[in-house]
Formats: sequence, C-alpha cells, structure tokens
Amino acid sequence: MTAAGRRVWPITLALTALTLASAPTPAAAETYPGATVSRYLQPTATDSDRTAARKAGCAEGRKGTSGVRFLMVGTQERGGVLRHPGTTATHTSERVPTKHAASIATAWAAGFTQCRTGDARAELALTVNNKSDGGISGTAAGKQWASVVAKAAEADNDAVTITGGLDAEPSWSAPKWARAWANAFTEATDRALYAANSAEGCPEHGSDSTACANGWTLADVHHVSTGAAPTIRAIPQIYRTDGIQARQWAAVSSWGARNDAGPVRFAGAMSQHTACGQRGGCSATDNTPKAAWTQLFEELNSHDETAVSSLPTATDIRWP
Repeated sequence: MTAAGRRVWPITLALTALTLASAPTPAAAETYPGATVSRYLQPTATDSDRTAARKAGCAEGRKGTSGVRFLMVGTQERGGVLRHPGTTATHTSERVPTKHAASIATAWAAGFTQCRTGDARAELALTVNNKSDGGISGTAAGKQWASVVAKAAEADNDAVTITGGLDAEPSWSAPKWARAWANAFTEATDRALYAANSAEGCPEHGSDSTACANGWTLADVHHVSTGAAPTIRAIPQIYRTDGIQARQWAAVSSWGARNDAGPVRFAGAMSQHTACGQRGGCSATDNTPKAAWTQLFEELNSHDETAVSSLPTATDIRWP
C-alpha cells in the first residue's frame, strides 16, 4: 500500500494493554491462555440491552480471564441503524440506532470492572460485519463506526479498553467495500481494530493460488486483517475441526511476508463451540476454543515466515 492519500503513521504506536503476537521467533510451547467469551447480540434499543450487557460483563469479570472479547452487533444500514447478526436486508428484525451500541459497550465495561477478580483486563471489541446490503458505502460505514467506538471508549478504565471490531467475510461484500471500510475506520481513529475475519475460499499454505471466495484474494484478506493500518490485529475464525482454516490463515500471513506487506499480526483465535451447542447446524465446525487456538498456533509455527512467539487470546462466541 502506498502512502499517497493515506495517513503517515508514527514509528512508535501506543499499543493496547495486552501483549500482542509478533512474527519471527517461534515459541516451542506457549501455554493455552484460556478462553474469553464473545457474543452475538440482538439489541432492542431498550434498557434491557444495557442490563444484559452489564450482567455479561460481570460474569466475565468474575471469571478473571484477560484478553480480547467481541460484542458483535450486526450490519450497518443506511439511516444510522443496525440490523441483527445473521440476517439479510429483507429480514424483518428490529433495527436499532447505531449509536445505541456505544451504551451497550459502556454497560459491559461497568459490569466487568465491578465484578473482576484480581487484575484481569479486557479489551472489548465493539464489532460490526462487512455485509454490504445495508445501503451504505464501505467508506461511510467505517467512518461511522470509528465515531461509535470513540464514544464507547469514554468508558475506558484500568480494567477495560474498548476497541473497534470487524467481522469481514468474503461472501458478504466485494473486496472493495471491505477495504474501504477498513481504510476509513483506521484513518478516522488510532484506536485498535480487532479483525474476527474469515479466509473463506482461500488456498492453504504452500499453494500457488492467491484466489479466495467471491472475487477476493489473499491480498484483500490480508488488507482487512493487518495491511490497512498498524492498529489492526487479527483474531480469525478457526471453526473447522480438520484444521484447514488455520492452514488458510498461514497462507494469508505468508502472502504478506513474501510481498513486503508483513505477516498477519495475530492476537488470537476465535471458535464458535458454544454458539454451535446453542443453535446446532455445525458440521465439523465446532472446534473448542483450545482446539482452535492450538491449530492456529501450531500451523503458524510450522513455517519460518509466519511463526509467532505469542498468541495471547482464545475466544469462543455464543448467542447472546
């Protein structure tokens, strides 16, 4: 990516509170960090959203596990509203004001802070997806979300840091839309952006192909997971029990390392084990959080150009 028309980033960035993954030095056997809980939310724009968020934050605080967790609030639509996760534009589910997401994050942070044990710290990634069927451009959506996250971040304290989050999946938009979102968000704020992305349709490490699903390439997946800005960290979806998704992410990271874009900055791995138990329909995509974390960590450290010394977060997503 050229610097033309883009922000010139300082050499020294203020890193977030957690230790983040670095590339070159392989670790022989890092200890599994334990899993945080991430959530798909279905907000109603009532006080019940804040009550539920505070309760969820309190439960995580009592558990005492440090790390990143995602609150996934759905799809941005024209008119400043959000549509629930797992729905399409024709779905009749209630839309809620986009700005309401900030109050949900604030409530979660209050619950975690009140109930936490020891010195546990949370990074709470307030997350939307890249579905482009909401009638809003990627640029407008990314800029809008930066504003929402900035408002939510007023609740930061010594226990919780609120960040941005993106669930970008190739089947949900053209790569141009997702790239524009990532560019706009990172141009509007220096706050961290955690990418809970998929590498759908991408080749495995060692393949000569660079093609992924829906017209995406390894370059596109890398851009929205690391390449758009130094503030992006990836916690990718490692759902499949056969390990192929870890091998796909090794391919994405290897592409970056070999093309002067740098390996992917991994901060952990995401599983959907609890969500699968709640709703079913998961055919061999119900990795436990430990299995997901282990698959990714071991695969990355199987290749010199993708090796990591640390993978600090494992997170398992659920409804709600």
